[in-house]
Amino acid sequence: MTDPYGRDITYLRVSVTDRCDFRCTYCMSEHMTFLPKKDLLTLEELDRLCTAFVEKGVRKLRLTGGEPLVRKNIMHLIQQLGRHLRSGALEELTLTTNGSQLSRYADELFAHGVRRINVSIDTLDPDKFRQITRWGDLSRVLTGLEAARAAGLKVKINAVALKGFNDEEIPEMMRWAHGQGMDMTVIETMPMGEIDEDRTDQYMPLSLLRAQLEEHFTLHDTPYKTGGPARYVQVEETGGKLGFITPMTHNFCETCNRVRLTCTGTLYMCLGQEDAADLREPLRASEGNEALSNAIDEAIGRKPKGHDFIIDRRTRRPSVSRHMSVTGG
Repeated sequence: MTDPYGRDITYLRVSVTDRCDFRCTYCMSEHMTFLPKKDLLTLEELDRLCTAFVEKGVRKLRLTGGEPLVRKNIMHLIQQLGRHLRSGALEELTLTTNGSQLSRYADELFAHGVRRINVSIDTLDPDKFRQITRWGDLSRVLTGLEAARAAGLKVKINAVALKGFNDEEIPEMMRWAHGQGMDMTVIETMPMGEIDEDRTDQYMPLSLLRAQLEEHFTLHDTPYKTGGPARYVQVEETGGKLGFITPMTHNFCETCNRVRLTCTGTLYMCLGQEDAADLREPLRASEGNEALSNAIDEAIGRKPKGHDFIIDRRTRRPSVSRHMSVTGG
């Protein structure tokens, strides 16, 4: 699959549910209205859709949410998708999680072919963790990290940089992650969905964070990539890698190889645009995949050159109305 700008689409991110057992303040409002279960694709339909993308050239598949591990019987889907790893059609099956369910599922994830996961942790202060997630228990997440590493999973920590909340904590988090053998990525907050907080207060450009880090650490740019949008540096003092995901200050659209599929079968060709394609209708129209394949081709042909994210200080409205949990974080 090649888009109008010559970019090969080899990476599919799939939101298997919009539900989550946290309510992170930069991601969701506290009282979210979730999709009716009847609107969600079945696990079998998700498998069929993912398989269609693999057959069309996707080589990396990431399961997201919401929180993917709260989806009922999610291990059945992961086990089924693992067959594409064994056949060699898929290079990597991975997921992004908040870590709350890792103690329960880490061994199964490894058994089904998952080798690397991203875990979202924005602070190592238990009280601040409860504040930012509203419902989360840091000790449970840290226990899950131990279980993941014991199972053989390589863990990368994701942290959203939030001005006045965790920005001064980032250096210590980086030392902790690298000391545990985990890489870390920091992410700029993105203007998606109505939340209870003011993003103009939260937003911190990572160019500023990097400048602050360079006062205390030696950062060497590196070509290292994991297939996603992060730009990595090697931190001389810790020996670990630190990634920067900068959708606001330095977008990565020119090399975008990703599309996102929601749990209802809606395909977003760009995280920061509203244009989407309904794949549920052609999926259910017949047992064959010809109509589905044509719908995917038509959608890829509409993939835009880039996103239009902006933190609007006048209206304070999000650039994109849907929440990250709907699209797949």
